[in-house]
Amino acid sequence: MISVTICSPGPDLAAPWQALTARSEANIFMHPAALLAAAQTGFARIHVLLAWDEGESPRRPVGFWALQERRALPLAPSFLDSLPYDYAFTSNAVVEEGYADAVVSAFFEAIRRDTRLPKVVSLRSFAADTAVYQAMVRQLAAAGRHREFLRLERPFADRANGVKASGSTRKKLRQDWNRLSGEGAVDIVNSRLSADVEAAFETFLALEAASWKGEQGTALLCDADDARFVRELMRGLAAENQASVALLRVGGTAVAAQVLLFSGTQTYTWKTAYDRSFARFSPGALLVDKLTESLLAAGAVTAIDSCSAADGFMAQLWTGRRTMVDALLDVRSRHSLAFVVESARRQGFEQLRAVRNRMRRAIKGSGRAVTARKAS
Repeated sequence: MISVTICSPGPDLAAPWQALTARSEANIFMHPAALLAAAQTGFARIHVLLAWDEGESPRRPVGFWALQERRALPLAPSFLDSLPYDYAFTSNAVVEEGYADAVVSAFFEAIRRDTRLPKVVSLRSFAADTAVYQAMVRQLAAAGRHREFLRLERPFADRANGVKASGSTRKKLRQDWNRLSGEGAVDIVNSRLSADVEAAFETFLALEAASWKGEQGTALLCDADDARFVRELMRGLAAENQASVALLRVGGTAVAAQVLLFSGTQTYTWKTAYDRSFARFSPGALLVDKLTESLLAAGAVTAIDSCSAADGFMAQLWTGRRTMVDALLDVRSRHSLAFVVESARRQGFEQLRAVRNRMRRAIKGSGRAVTARKAS
C-alpha cells in the first residue's frame, strides 16, 4: 500500500530524501535545502508530496515531488507548477524504480482529495523518457486530462555522448584556448568548500550583472528577491556539498564562471557568466568544455545536464540530448475551469514563441546572407 503525506519544506525532509535518493536518481532542484531556501525567503509557495511504502517495516519513502502553487494571472485559477521555484530547470519527481505506476496514482489521488490544493498540474521541463512520465500519460491521456504542448531536446553529456571529439567546434576551442593563454597565465579553480563556493558565487553574480543580462535587467542582482533567494539556495546546497562555482582565470582574475550543482552521479551546469571584454575568446564555452572533460574523466560524475535550451552554446559542445516535455495534467475525474484556462494560455504562449523563433531564424539567415555577399 502506498500512502502520501503533503507538507511544506522543512528540516524534517532531509531524512526521507537521503533514504530515497540512496536508491533512486535524484533531482537537485528538489533537494530539501533548495526547497527550504525558497520557503524561508518567501520566493515560492511549495507543497511537498512524500510517498511511502506502508508494506515495509518501518515504512520506506518511495516517492518525492515538490510542486509550486501559483497563478498565471492575478484573477486566474491557481495551479500546481512542477518546477518548484523559478530558476529550477528540471521538474522530475523522484520515484524508486519499480514504483512509478503506484506512486503516480497515489500522488494524483492525494492531490485530488486535498481540498487545499489546485487539481491542475503544469509539467515543465520533465524528462519524457522516464517511467514516471509514462505512468502519468497512461493514467490521464485516455480520459483527455493530459495535454502535451512542447518537446525540446536538451543538450546532455555522459560518457557515451560527451564533448565533440573533432570538427570545427573542437578546432575553434583549441584556437581560443591558445589565444587566451597569450593574455596571461590561465587556470581553472573549482573548490567544493562552502566558504569558497559562496565567495565564487559572488564573483559569478558580479560577472553576470556586468554582462548584457545586467543591461537588460535580467541578471540575478537586478531583482532583490531573486538575489536573496539564489544566495540562500547556494548557501544551503554548498553546506550539503552539492554545489560549486568553477572560475576560469587569466592572471588570477576570473573571466568566466560556471555554477555547478551536484546530485549523486549527475551534475547540472546551472548558470554561466563571463567577462564580455574577453568575449572573442569564448571563455564560457572554454570553461564548460574543460569542466565536462575533467568531470567525466574523474569517475564520480556519469552525466551532465546542461539546463539550457536546445539552441544554446552547449548544443555545439555536446553530442548527447535528453527529451524534455511540457504538458498539462488534470487530476479531476472531469475537466475543470482551471484546466481550460491554463490550457488556452499555454497554447497561446507556445504559438507566440513559435512566431518569435521563426523571426529570429529569419533575421539570422538574412544576416548570414549579407555577410556572404560582402565576403564575395
